[in-house]
Amino acid sequence: MRNRYWIILITAILAVNLGLAGCAAPATPAPTATAAPKATAAPTAAPIVLTDGLGRTVSLPAPAQRIVSLSPGNTEILFAIGAGPQVVGRDAYSDYPEEAKKVADIGGGFGELNTEVILAQKPDLVLAGSLTPPEQLTALEGLGLTVFGVANPNDFPGLFDNMRLLAQLTGRTSQAEELIAGLQKRVEVVQEKLGASTSRPLVFYELDGTDPNAPWTPGPGSFVDRLITLAGGDNLGASLSSEWVQVSIEELIARNPHIILIGDATWGGVTLEDVRSRPAWKSLPAIQSGQMFVFDDNLVSRPGPRLVDGLEAMAKLLHPELFK
Repeated sequence: MRNRYWIILITAILAVNLGLAGCAAPATPAPTATAAPKATAAPTAAPIVLTDGLGRTVSLPAPAQRIVSLSPGNTEILFAIGAGPQVVGRDAYSDYPEEAKKVADIGGGFGELNTEVILAQKPDLVLAGSLTPPEQLTALEGLGLTVFGVANPNDFPGLFDNMRLLAQLTGRTSQAEELIAGLQKRVEVVQEKLGASTSRPLVFYELDGTDPNAPWTPGPGSFVDRLITLAGGDNLGASLSSEWVQVSIEELIARNPHIILIGDATWGGVTLEDVRSRPAWKSLPAIQSGQMFVFDDNLVSRPGPRLVDGLEAMAKLLHPELFK
């Protein structure tokens, strides 16, 4: 639903009856009453009724104007579709774009929400993410707040659907459709370039190498898994048991990935030198040949528009010959 600015036009119609005299001298016209102008009622916005990612029906009387976002991905979408000025609160990890940092920090992430700060913002909508604990949602609704849960997408169509939902909730439909069209075109360009590829490198993506003998990696069904596939590679974790899983160093060595991406450099501060110094990893050909790269995990872990940036960056690493 677009934001609409209604202009009320009120027209006064004057009914003037002129009295005509007889054959004698013209008589002074009798004064006539002027009809009082009738006010036209301003059209009201239709209520917004949508099903959220938790399968609940959520309704708003009009597009939300004071929004608290509990997820970095949702925050990025809101600013990208032009609803940034409507965001009055954001979780501790919502640090992009730069303007988001100016919004009130309400905590959250993996910690407690500051309900006092949330209530002080007088939100008419709270946007929850897939990682928002259920007890937090219950607590917020118990305070009389309207909460809309946004599901975590596992592909680009799911991402675009989320963007359209947030656009409807905020009255930014036209802006969102324009943005989505541009993102879809960029994805298509990557796919067109990869059409000339004759190989698919095996990729190991490290999410957390705190235990270098059992690092965490994205498994089947995760967005990172799909991005690696779309970027022209095969995800080493695709054959494992869940979306996020640990892989043994023995299996990593046996599978022998062609390319290693270090995603925990973003939040874990892991450097390429740290990885090279791991005793059991030194024999991996990808490390010996320099096919190991630091990768900005924000581009693949936050379900927002920058996922397309992540696809482009990953495709260039996996197939540099096609993106010169």
